[in-house]
Amino acid sequence: MVKAGILALLTVTLAAGADEQQAALERKAKSSFDRVMVSAQPRLPETIQCVQDQAALLPVAARDDSPVVHFRKGYCALMAAALAEDSAGFQDAAAAFDQAVSTWPGRAKPAKGAAPEMGPSVLMALSGIARLEAGAEDGGTRDDMMLGVARNTCSPELLTADACQAIFRVGREWLGWMALRRGDVKEAAGYLADRPDSFWTHWTKGKRAFAESRFRDAAIEYGASLELWRNRQARWKSDWMARLGPPPRMGEALTDLGGAQMLAGETAVAVSTLGAALDAEPRNARACYLRGRAKELAGQTEAATSDYNLAVRTAFAGAQDLVSGEARLYRGILLFRRKDFARAEDEFSSALNAGIPADLRGDAVAWRHLAAVAGGACSVSPKLLGESLAAVSPYFPKTDAHSAMAACPGAL
Repeated sequence: MVKAGILALLTVTLAAGADEQQAALERKAKSSFDRVMVSAQPRLPETIQCVQDQAALLPVAARDDSPVVHFRKGYCALMAAALAEDSAGFQDAAAAFDQAVSTWPGRAKPAKGAAPEMGPSVLMALSGIARLEAGAEDGGTRDDMMLGVARNTCSPELLTADACQAIFRVGREWLGWMALRRGDVKEAAGYLADRPDSFWTHWTKGKRAFAESRFRDAAIEYGASLELWRNRQARWKSDWMARLGPPPRMGEALTDLGGAQMLAGETAVAVSTLGAALDAEPRNARACYLRGRAKELAGQTEAATSDYNLAVRTAFAGAQDLVSGEARLYRGILLFRRKDFARAEDEFSSALNAGIPADLRGDAVAWRHLAAVAGGACSVSPKLLGESLAAVSPYFPKTDAHSAMAACPGAL
């Protein structure tokens, strides 16, 4: 009897100790998360400590509490990864958010015949943001992000309404970015409508203006985008979530800006901007070519030829097995400017057979016909050249094409 009493007392004591230990872990985990959340500028050591405290609590957390703990672990891991620019940390954050999503339906028993409660869709948005930050752009990530943003649901157990909406805004920014990568400017504009201060909002406006041949407007919008990005660190001080939007490739962005400036007639400015693009991304063959085109328009023939040469070498350097339709296109243009029309035509044909990027294909076709016409093929080629002009980019020299066609015997 005495033994049984002692065992019962010991059991109660151990249980009380375990409860107190669990309570201590809960207090510490909640406190470290709150400390990070109230900080205007979270510091890396605080975020790492927060992740560790949530991880320590998870093995003993009650079933109803575990989704929230997974969320807090993911959120702090997301902050830490953003501060440290750590791809693996973003993957860990995504895994924690996915755990929160998968365990949420088990928190409460649903009414008879009802489906289990789905977790707040902000968890899906956070998981998508983390995966995209880690470089995992795929259909599944996009679909999850679209669903999370469209549902637009949150929970006060996780975040304030304002904090949730900040996450959804970043999610829409990523969706706009993905739409731009697919060339869908209209869809991108829809996702970015509520982000007037976003790099990608101005960039989308610039893309639309460029497509409508409003090149000066495009250059203005591209320039505004880059100015916003240069000032991004000031915005991060008051909105750390803003740093989780998709970053631009600066070399590519400056190339687009320089191209718009050139087409707007600002050739000197364009040459400078395209030089900056090459400083940011030395292996940017397109920037070499456009700078050469800008110099050509400015009457700097020798300097243009040098840049066309550089474009050929740069494109070949970045090609696999020395097969590059882009490089052959630029080499053909170089030969054309040297009036070696037969070899230029061969290069343009080779470019088309070498798997040239889709956005350059229309130009390559027109250049091939232009080389043929300039070389004296005036029977069929002028008609083919005229028809091909409908598919060229704004960078193609249509004036040269019309001059070549007009020079053919019998031209109207």
